[in-house]
Amino acid sequence: MALPTPHLDKLNALLDNDKLPVDDKERIDYAIEKYHEWIREMTDAEGEQLVMIDHLVSLLSGYKRFIDLDTIFDSESDFLYRQKGQLKLDNTVIEEFLPHLIAKSLPNLGEEMHLGPQSCFSSAYFTSTLTRRESGGGLHIQTKDQDFTIARKLFIQTSYDPGFNEHVLGRETYLGYICAECKTNLDKTMFQEASATAHDVKTAVPGAKYYLLCEWLDMTPISTAPTDIDEVLLLRKAKRVGSQVRRHYATYESRQQVREEYAGYLIENPFSTYVFARLVSHIEGVLNDQDPEEGNVLNEGYF
Repeated sequence: MALPTPHLDKLNALLDNDKLPVDDKERIDYAIEKYHEWIREMTDAEGEQLVMIDHLVSLLSGYKRFIDLDTIFDSESDFLYRQKGQLKLDNTVIEEFLPHLIAKSLPNLGEEMHLGPQSCFSSAYFTSTLTRRESGGGLHIQTKDQDFTIARKLFIQTSYDPGFNEHVLGRETYLGYICAECKTNLDKTMFQEASATAHDVKTAVPGAKYYLLCEWLDMTPISTAPTDIDEVLLLRKAKRVGSQVRRHYATYESRQQVREEYAGYLIENPFSTYVFARLVSHIEGVLNDQDPEEGNVLNEGYF
C-alpha cells in the first residue's frame, strides 16, 4: 500500500521557497536525509502489535525532536521558527506518521482503503432548476480536508434517465469513515472549530468516527459529550510551554539561552505509546463492529 508523504512534500516545497535563507538550505537537505532514515526504520519495524506501536512511537519522538530542536529551534536565521505555522514542517510529521502506524498495526485493513490526509465528502447539492436542465441535475460535491482519514473512494453518477444512457454526470469523492484532525497546540477556538467539523463529518457519514489529536494542550479541558468529537487524544500527555517562556524563542540568541530547558522539556514529554495504542484500539473496534445477530440479541436482551 503506497502511503502519502505530506511531510516530505513540505520539506521539498521549502527547498523551492525563494525566501528560505541560504544558510538553511543545507539544514533542510540534511532533514530530508534524516526523513528517509526515519521512513526506512518504520518500514522495517516488526513484532507484536503493542511492541510495534511502542517502537514506532519511539522513532516518532526521535525524529520529531530532530525537526523541532535541531532543524527549527537551532536555525541561526529566524525564518524557520517564525514561519513554522505557514511552513507546516512540524505538524505534518504526525500526519505522515499516522498512516504508517495504522498500516503496521492493522495489516488486514484492506488495499481499497485510503490512509492519510484526504479531502472527503461533506455534502451535495444540485444547481438545475425547472427551466434549466443540466446534466445529471447539476450535481455538485462539497468536500472537507481532513488531516488523517481511513477513507474509501466513491463514484457517483446522476441522470434524468433511469438507464443512465444520456445526460449522465459523474463525480468521484472519498467517504471518510475514520477522520482525525491533528493540532500541534490545542486551544479553545480550535476545539470549537473541530466540534463543527465533527458535526459535518457525521452529518455526511453518520457511521463515521472523528478524533481530535493534539501534541500539546493549550486550554482547560472541555467535555466532548455535547459535541460530535468521539475523543480528544493528548499525544504527549502534556501542556504547552507557557507564554512567559515562549517569549524567549523569538530570536536565535535568546533561543540558545533557553535551549537546554527546551530540549529537556521535549525529552521529558515524549509521545505516549498508550495514547497511540488507544487510537489504534478505537479503530480496531470499528473494524470489528458487525450487525447484531437476532439469536444473540434475544439471549443477551440488548443490542
